[in-house]
Amino acid sequence: MLSVKRMEIIANYVELGKILDGLEKSGIEDYTVIRDVAGKSTREDGKHDLAMTMLDNIYIIAFCKPEKIAIASEAIRAILNKYGGSCFISDAMELRTIKCVG
Repeated sequence: MLSVKRMEIIANYVELGKILDGLEKSGIEDYTVIRDVAGKSTREDGKHDLAMTMLDNIYIIAFCKPEKIAIASEAIRAILNKYGGSCFISDAMELRTIKCVG
């Protein structure tokens, strides 16, 4: 098993290009984008509820080596601070498969 970092980003669809540029400039080129997501924040600051109920949001999940996460998180933080959204970073383990048997 390979230890990696997982970055999950929820933001408005309009910012997708900026976020993907930030990831790629940080050396993260492997990611998945899911469009039209909705949710609700339980944070008590009230700043996240409106954006999280619209269906023009995106969910991006990216995996990278631990040494790339610091530079990627700073790039994403700058974008989210300016345009809004959320980012969560956690540890992940990749279960490599060797052979698919069908």
